Amino acid sequence: MKTKKIFAMLFMALCVPFTASAQTEDDGLDYKPYPHMFVGLQGGMQTTLTNYSQSDLITGTASASFGAMFTRALGARLHVNGAWNKGGLSLPERDFRYDYNYITTDIDLMVNVLGFIPSLKYSPLSVFAIAGIGLNTAWNNDDASDINNFLGVNVLTDAWKGTKFSHNLRVGLMVDYKISKHWSINIEADANSLSDRFNSKRSDCDDWQITAQVGFAYRFGYKKRTYTEPVVVASVEEFQEDREADVVTDAPVVVPKKQEQIQKDIFFKIATTEVEAGERGKINDIIAWMKSHPTATAVVTGHADAGTGKTDKNAEYARGRAENVAKAIIDGGIDASRITVDSKGDTVMPYGDNERSRVAIVVAEEK
Repeated sequence: MKTKKIFAMLFMALCVPFTASAQTEDDGLDYKPYPHMFVGLQGGMQTTLTNYSQSDLITGTASASFGAMFTRALGARLHVNGAWNKGGLSLPERDFRYDYNYITTDIDLMVNVLGFIPSLKYSPLSVFAIAGIGLNTAWNNDDASDINNFLGVNVLTDAWKGTKFSHNLRVGLMVDYKISKHWSINIEADANSLSDRFNSKRSDCDDWQITAQVGFAYRFGYKKRTYTEPVVVASVEEFQEDREADVVTDAPVVVPKKQEQIQKDIFFKIATTEVEAGERGKINDIIAWMKSHPTATAVVTGHADAGTGKTDKNAEYARGRAENVAKAIIDGGIDASRITVDSKGDTVMPYGDNERSRVAIVVAEEK
């Protein structure tokens, strides 16, 4: 009963989220979080379920793994676990315990259930459902044979000798928390189904080994994030001047009414609405241009990226960005009646990627 309580507490711990709030927008990463590879080490304890006192059969165990996360939701790993195991035999005159060694090699599928929730796309917390299949190899079971020799009776009739091979079917749960670009910590509990007589006893069904471990993983193999620069479109006036230089004709050329325009994109960091010092030069350019074009008006449109965060929160970011840029232009000496503020929230991604969509776009024109 004591052992059942221990494992119940371990599984409950796996279901308690780490105290961390998910980011509302991605954090301006210069790399793509997925796909990537990882290596991991874990250590903890294990026991094989039997009709003997479970608390007396708990031993240490350790694991190493190598794998990859293909997306936020889906990954796979090669997982090697092993150390030593214990079995027990209870007789009226006395109890016997015996040790043996094992190693299990599994290929596991890892499904991050939080990866299917859009608002948690960039959360550092992952909760993995694990399913795997592999091979268990056990050896050094001499202690079980020695019990029979000691008693002079073949009590453990199913004690095996030499090396015993068994399938290993695994289901488990792992909670992983990313603490930096390359490192994460985790806690994992697994139930492993092995062939009968793994513990030298026959039960006419598979034996079950339970493991509970904590560990860490090192992530690597990220791809560098690339950005698509916005296309700068020439003004109608510049286009017309180019045409006039290239086209030679005796026919009169009808020149449309000239329109002058300037556009500046003011970019923002994650989850902020304050204009960065490095972006203020763009605002100064707008102010100078509008002063030299006294009849020009400007529209300031705020945006947020749709890849992260909640829509209502992103709408606040987009509106705040547009308003702060408009205020900076007005503070620079431009009358407020010449400025229009608009916001698209995260409904419009002007440049297609998250980083460049945290932006306030200023378009000033004189018709």
